[in-house]
Amino acid sequence: MKCDIKVTELDCGLRVITDCVPSVDSVALGIWTNVGTRDENLAHNGVAHMVEHMLFKGTKTRSAAQIAQEIEDVGGSMNAYTSREMTSYHIHLLKEDANLGIDVLSDMYLNSTLPQDEIEREREVILQEIGMCNDTPDDVIFDLHFETAYPDQAFGAPILGTADKIKAMSYDDLTGYITQFYTSEHTVVSASGNIDHNAFVAKVGDLFKDIPQNGDKNRLEASYRGGECRQNKDLEQSHFILGFQGLSRLDEDYYAAQALSTLLGSGMSSRLFQEVREKRGLVYSIFSYHSAYQDCGQFGIYAGTGPDHLDETLPVVCDELLALSSTLTEEELSRAKAQLRASLLMGRESMMTRADQHAKHLLFRGEIISRDQLGEKINAIDSDAIRRVAKRIFASRPTLTALGPLEKLEKYENLSKRLAA
Repeated sequence: MKCDIKVTELDCGLRVITDCVPSVDSVALGIWTNVGTRDENLAHNGVAHMVEHMLFKGTKTRSAAQIAQEIEDVGGSMNAYTSREMTSYHIHLLKEDANLGIDVLSDMYLNSTLPQDEIEREREVILQEIGMCNDTPDDVIFDLHFETAYPDQAFGAPILGTADKIKAMSYDDLTGYITQFYTSEHTVVSASGNIDHNAFVAKVGDLFKDIPQNGDKNRLEASYRGGECRQNKDLEQSHFILGFQGLSRLDEDYYAAQALSTLLGSGMSSRLFQEVREKRGLVYSIFSYHSAYQDCGQFGIYAGTGPDHLDETLPVVCDELLALSSTLTEEELSRAKAQLRASLLMGRESMMTRADQHAKHLLFRGEIISRDQLGEKINAIDSDAIRRVAKRIFASRPTLTALGPLEKLEKYENLSKRLAA
């Protein structure tokens, strides 16, 4: 797919990215702002996510129903997400409807009225969302894990917030967050697909000419602590995450950390899947992940197993971590790099993935990283880089989070000694 990526900074400070792909008939476009859960005051945990919900609930000129209908009347789809460091509002629609799409999104972003009756309704929706999450053990455990690894700080708080804080959330809390963070220097408009850069920039410039500037953001550095959290619960399965301090997205070893996670626990050929599930039959689900952020990262291994297998599963996982540096082969490194490369290239077939990726690169790195540049970074990963990054990550204090019947789960002290051996 041929593409032409351009970036323009408007006089107001807002940046506009277009990734022109003439061979498609659609455009994915949206507004990305580099604030999220970690920028909240802990007393208002969940406000970033609640604001995201509320922006769909009406503006000075559109009702909530009109916002949805205008996009769906032309066959488009719209959505949003909140993460620890970012919030996104985005639409995918046909190329001839791009102006409509950015008009609706800008209206939501700049002119939402947050009516009190809608706040009360959406409060109940979010409380139900929290309840659904609490009923899903393999969702709950990830929130518990972040709170354990990063205690007493917004970075470790749940994205959805807690029920008591959502019940107490006020109109002033929501508007205060928007005033503080939804400003030009924190915001990027990104579009990928069949789009003309100059025409789109002119449209965005007109719509966002009055966007507030000079917002306040004093993001506190995340402080990884590690430790353990065990919640005994009457479940059919026992769930655990064994985690470590990962790397930031700006770390020179970031791509090696991604490859390490891939070869350890991504896919059916990975070490953990083969050893723990295929050879020993100890689990149904096991995988590893590396989540990178501005100043830190999370490397983790999740497993769901029968309570009677807990005493064997965790030690086997530890053995695989300890053996990796001495048993790493060029074959599995090559496979991991191929998986990363394929994921990159296949993801670029989605216009929304491209728009999202470009926005993140610009907000988090200050520049767009091309497909070729990413390919070069992946190709440069060698076995020494994998061993180096494994030593860095697995030397950190472990975080063990477990949920379910846990009578056979190894003590944290024994786990720490095993990993330090």
